[in-house]
Amino acid sequence: MDKSRNMQELRKLDGKPSWGAAFPQAFQHILAMLAGNITPPIIIATNLALSEEKKIILIQAAMLIGGITTLVQILAPLGFGMGLPNAMGVAFAYMPILLLIGKEWGIGAIFGAQIVAAFLSIFMGMAMEKIAHLFPPVVSGTVVLCIGLSLYTTAMDYIAGGSAAKAIDMYGAPKYLAIAGIVLIITLICNFFGKGMLKTLGLLVGMIAGYIIWAFFIGVDTKGITEASWVALPKIFYFKPVFKIEAIVIMILMYIVQAVQTIGDVSSTAVGAFNRPATHKELGGAVKGTGICGMLGGVIGGFPTDPFSQNVGIIVTTKVVAKRVFVILGGMLVLAGLLPKFGGIMTSIPAPVLGGATITVFAAITMSGVQLITEQPLNYRNKLVVGISLAIAVGFYVKPEVLGALNFIPEQIISVLTGSPIIVGFLVSFILNLLVPKDESQPIDD
Repeated sequence: MDKSRNMQELRKLDGKPSWGAAFPQAFQHILAMLAGNITPPIIIATNLALSEEKKIILIQAAMLIGGITTLVQILAPLGFGMGLPNAMGVAFAYMPILLLIGKEWGIGAIFGAQIVAAFLSIFMGMAMEKIAHLFPPVVSGTVVLCIGLSLYTTAMDYIAGGSAAKAIDMYGAPKYLAIAGIVLIITLICNFFGKGMLKTLGLLVGMIAGYIIWAFFIGVDTKGITEASWVALPKIFYFKPVFKIEAIVIMILMYIVQAVQTIGDVSSTAVGAFNRPATHKELGGAVKGTGICGMLGGVIGGFPTDPFSQNVGIIVTTKVVAKRVFVILGGMLVLAGLLPKFGGIMTSIPAPVLGGATITVFAAITMSGVQLITEQPLNYRNKLVVGISLAIAVGFYVKPEVLGALNFIPEQIISVLTGSPIIVGFLVSFILNLLVPKDESQPIDD
């Protein structure tokens, strides 16, 4: 199959590009989401002082559940799944809740609460047609915009060298910034001036170039590769679920918030890649898919998943939507969950290389939020909803001490509200959208 035909097939949902053309597209998604997928289990294991063995089990379960959920979402068996492309991974938005539950009642309570909340979220997906009106573009777009804005700190942290650079007091070293800058420039050159396949693989080309430069001038740390075992099968109920009412209630609330983010990501995919709004069936299927896979995750030690926003950005940027690409992606994630050596190789990618490449993806996510918001008229009413939501969400995020001064608010709630602008952005936009009178008038020029 010639290159032109491959490009056409890659941009069709049911297209049949060659496996040679589909594989690098899937690999590009792996590179974009790998670090984000394994970071939550590492942070949780470290904060809960778990053994090295348990940490490895959590990391492998994260890869495995990410792959299974990706396959469920693209193939949509029995209506579980959206039937649209995306890469699924462990959700950062759950982190404050998972840490709160884990520290208070132990890691078993996390998985017990997850199993119950994930099960109940399936019914939310089933009722999507009736409740979708509660999450119009002005709400879901605000959530996606908050996601994009919150990811910039992650990108900048990567560019500066990440935690490894802090440990050796090299954070923000010029050589890290230089390599990240080179990766960014190469990525942009491919995106803006590349032709055909090169244009869609800008992120991958930039990261490979950065990896080679890093290996030549600084040297790649291969410790994770050499120490990783070859095969590790999932362990059923290795972490025995504990069912605490308080933990279950908190997790249910988080699943509702996360469902809105899922709706936003699915809507971004539909608008950005297919130039149409997502259907109720797709939105409901996405929520049901994360629900059934969340239950499975609770069994094997995998935390809750959601569509990775950076991968939505890649889809929107490249317009590559062929199911074959995402079946390969899901299969590779499952394989990585069974073969720790593969994960060892992926985690050897230096943080500045990831940061230089993903900054373009995070920018695409932010603009997807803007695109969603503008699906509704930007009249005074909608500007107010979006503007106030962003002001409060971002304000609490950058100045958490404002809420911290309110002694009557429990510290756990403050940490959840200030840990990310996503939750506050959702709550404020959701409430304002319900309370402020509807106004479908067109914006008036100033």
